[in-house]
Amino acid sequence: MDFQLSDEQVLLRDTTRDLLARSYDPESRLKVVDTELGWSREVWSQLADTGILSLGFDPAEAGQLEIMVVLTEIGRRLAPEPVVHAALGPGAIIAELGTEPQKQLLDEVAAGQRLLAFAHLEPRGADATTAVSHGDSWVLSGRKNPVLAGDCADLLVVSAALPDGGTGLFVVDAGAVARHPYPTFDGQRGAQIDLDQTPGEPLGEAGDASAAIRNAVIRIQSALCAEAVGAMEEALRLTTDYLKTRKQFGVTLNTFQTLTQRAADMYVSLELARSMNYYAAMSIADGNLDPVIAARAKLQIGRSGRHIGQEAIQLHGGIGMTAEYPVGHYAARLTAIEHTLGSSQDQLHVLADQVGDYEVVTL
Repeated sequence: MDFQLSDEQVLLRDTTRDLLARSYDPESRLKVVDTELGWSREVWSQLADTGILSLGFDPAEAGQLEIMVVLTEIGRRLAPEPVVHAALGPGAIIAELGTEPQKQLLDEVAAGQRLLAFAHLEPRGADATTAVSHGDSWVLSGRKNPVLAGDCADLLVVSAALPDGGTGLFVVDAGAVARHPYPTFDGQRGAQIDLDQTPGEPLGEAGDASAAIRNAVIRIQSALCAEAVGAMEEALRLTTDYLKTRKQFGVTLNTFQTLTQRAADMYVSLELARSMNYYAAMSIADGNLDPVIAARAKLQIGRSGRHIGQEAIQLHGGIGMTAEYPVGHYAARLTAIEHTLGSSQDQLHVLADQVGDYEVVTL
């Protein structure tokens, strides 16, 4: 199996890396994250001009491998722009299910002129969001939270229980809902979305979209895995550079064998995560959107991210906990990714439910 990037993918990687390197250093990123929006519309326009905001809308042109390449660079730089949650994730759903007029909305998304959000998750214990038809129109009632990028979205793709069973998807004007925005602990933005007899337009045919929702979650999980790998790579680089320069007892820290062994263990965790990241993305690119593969990848990347994030802070000492130094922000983002669309524990439950599908080997 060929794990080498194509010339086009290398160009996309390098272009994304250069764009984000020009836009952000640790200090400038903190200033942008502290703004009300939490990210830069100027950088968003540059991402649109590069064609990044339309990746995956037409799989014949660019698919999950290209998304993986871009999100790895976003994770490496900790860029706060909600590329997955405000464009690629919900945009791919519209591209898959939408009518021709609905698909035309994606031109504005690709140009950076319209922001989306996928409103699917619901608070634990809350009643399920429901959709009710009134003639040719539909209204939705319920609560969605967290909705990442829901604070700034112009248009929402909302999942709701259908009267005859199943789950449908609806396009909802974000101006017609009650939004309660908030910052997340890793510097991102989200919102609680309250719908009360809110008009919604069925996405495509007004039928059960459970399969499309499952596929969307798998694609978004894969993109987040790629972002996590980029963050892990940079956290490890910062740590090894620190060990090479910080002195204790007159010598640099990398002369202490125990510390270098811990850094080596971080590298092993990174390579395990990278392998599973490739596995998930290549499976999707081959048309195999398997929830078991997605769970395996997210489980390993969650474990690797936790190990690398914690060790990076430990090996930096007190400076690793300061807001001014980037390593703590990488740990925070890795923690957030682990808990987005299912924690490591949730992925274990998914895999445990599939154990009965395998033959038992007895000795």
